[in-house]
Amino acid sequence: MSFGPRDRSALTPLPGGGVCAPTGVRAAGGAAGLKPSGRPDLALVVADQLSGAAATTTTNQVRAAPCVVTDEHVAAGQARAVVINAGSANACTGDVGLDHARATCAEVARLVGCEPGHVLPLSTGIIGVTLPIDTLLSGLPDVHARLERSESAASAAAEAICTTDTHTKQVAYEVSDDAGSCRVGGMVKGAGMIEPAMATLLGVITTDAPLTGAVLRPMLRQAVQRSFNRISVDACGSTNDTIVVLATGTAERPPGLAAVQAGIEAACADLARMVVEDGEGMSRVAEVTVAGARTEDDAAALARAVCASVLFRAAIHGADPNWGRVLAALGASPVRFEPARVEVRFAGTTVCRFGAAASFDRDRLATRLDAPVVPVEVHLGQGDASATMLTADLTPQYVAENAYYTT
Repeated sequence: MSFGPRDRSALTPLPGGGVCAPTGVRAAGGAAGLKPSGRPDLALVVADQLSGAAATTTTNQVRAAPCVVTDEHVAAGQARAVVINAGSANACTGDVGLDHARATCAEVARLVGCEPGHVLPLSTGIIGVTLPIDTLLSGLPDVHARLERSESAASAAAEAICTTDTHTKQVAYEVSDDAGSCRVGGMVKGAGMIEPAMATLLGVITTDAPLTGAVLRPMLRQAVQRSFNRISVDACGSTNDTIVVLATGTAERPPGLAAVQAGIEAACADLARMVVEDGEGMSRVAEVTVAGARTEDDAAALARAVCASVLFRAAIHGADPNWGRVLAALGASPVRFEPARVEVRFAGTTVCRFGAAASFDRDRLATRLDAPVVPVEVHLGQGDASATMLTADLTPQYVAENAYYTT
């Protein structure tokens, strides 16, 4: 089963553009000196005019200052700019962190020519580190001076938000139906600390469709629920998870809402898959589908339980079709099901039927599981609902990378 919207007939992938693919959006990225390495660490995405806006932020009880300020500013459903810094998460920094997030918005507003409340701040980096605000503020004018609508500008912004990512993650679509067309673009960063609950995951989606904040909120919520909320690299939720969408309304003849929704969902799903594929230390992706559930929420919760299992992810790394770990993870979930009706398939081969072992050639299947993507299907036999979640295998490289993260 595919991850993301099943019907992509209205969508045409664009070769480049990212957040700058839609009209009315400019972007830039640069090095302000927030990262000791000197690599790019500050990005701007700016709409040419006040635009419809919505955001989803972390539901972690420990919420970073930029999440608090973004929620405050986006409540009115309008925004003009998104500012993203790497190098410091500005989380667990108290009132000083809030002051720094607001000071960042005030400086961006001065440069762009808008109200501070129309700027949305996002941050990524080490938790508990105070944002070097003077360095950030002094670097903003240079980044602002680089704003333009181009593929290179979008790529520069996508590079500036990376932390442990090995490459930038961007997407762009032309969305068309009988009514007209628009564009949807986006960028995201994330490779570790990924178990979004709305990883450290930050993303910006842009479109030139004419959508108000009131319309965008449920559209983004649905798209995020079926994409970013259905991936896991290490089952570790972040203090900073944020996805922002801006709608400039500059498309001359836009398509209907259903087509735009498909475009936003596809962009989110494709970016979410890129996050898992770039997971820290990973060697393969497990695509876990739970079908035959009573509700989609039940299916998603059970798929999440499997993907959160360290034992399951270790088995995926070893190309081991250990279906017992799947059933054990399902059973640890609060979702009720009948174990005696469960069927499990690894790469299309049935390994468990009616909750018990099925006959299969283990060596042959292990060879097939030694692949970049491993599909795992669970059939409950209780209903018609299904959900798919992506996770990465657990590798020695992941442990090594995170054992010395702050040193």
